[in-house]
Amino acid sequence: MSKEEKPKKKKLLFEKLNPKERIERAKQFSTQFKVPEEGSFQLSDYKTDMEVEISNKKLAKILALGVDALADMQEILYAQDKWSLLLIFQAMDAAGKDGAIKHVLSGVNPQGCQVSSFKAPSSEELDHDFLWRCQKHLPERGRIGIFNRSYYEEVLVVRVHEQILKAQKLPQELVTESIWEERFEDIRNFEKYLNRNGTIVIKFFLNVSKEEQKKRFIERIDDQDKNWKFSTSDAKERGFWDDYMNAYQDLIQKTTTTHSPWYVVPADNKSYARIVIASAIINALDEMGLEYPRVSPEKVAELQEIRKALLEE
Repeated sequence: MSKEEKPKKKKLLFEKLNPKERIERAKQFSTQFKVPEEGSFQLSDYKTDMEVEISNKKLAKILALGVDALADMQEILYAQDKWSLLLIFQAMDAAGKDGAIKHVLSGVNPQGCQVSSFKAPSSEELDHDFLWRCQKHLPERGRIGIFNRSYYEEVLVVRVHEQILKAQKLPQELVTESIWEERFEDIRNFEKYLNRNGTIVIKFFLNVSKEEQKKRFIERIDDQDKNWKFSTSDAKERGFWDDYMNAYQDLIQKTTTTHSPWYVVPADNKSYARIVIASAIINALDEMGLEYPRVSPEKVAELQEIRKALLEE
């Protein structure tokens, strides 16, 4: 048999794998998008789109399997009632945060999941430290909390627009040239504190290209049913694109850690992005060593007596 005729090894299809194998495949897949704590980081090294030879229909099927796996793992997380998981989504406008949250977590029991969105802070929130309003929405043990934007806005939009910082009522002597480094330090310490108390934090930057954002903006304008999604402020913020990219570059580099990592998700293809996100969440849940609570022998005996009585009715 010639070299050209040598049969190619077939890669086992994801849907043919058993549940345990799917979890391992998801973990391996998500690793390439995870920003390591050690070493240099350049946002420009991460793609906004990935070339895939799979149809959107097939991608949707793979995502559905991932959603099923997440649903099963979340049920055990809830029953175990020890760990909690905080998912943070950050991105430029129209990157697909809402859609990702909706589709990836569509199979999760609402009883064990909560979503919090953070826009411009209220007057009450400005009377507190910058982490305060997010602390109030942290997930309880056994639950998954989702932040659609978060305290990271304080080193993003506030950094890009200095006038916002001036309106935050901070004592003037605290607004120094090192304020961003100090906030990075505060965030790292806060997330370390959460880790030490059983809340795992994973963070997603949906890395959409400027060209794709433009395309999605035009689609929202042309489709009357999507007009409500578009704000003039979205177009205005687009003008600060380079400033935002520089801010993201700095914050991701300064706040990614082994236990609270950042994932840079290629977001031009929404279906692919959702698979990346689902895979990373599966990875985080699997590392918790989840298992259903074990009952005592006495409880087992009691249950058997109840079963016997039910059968004898």
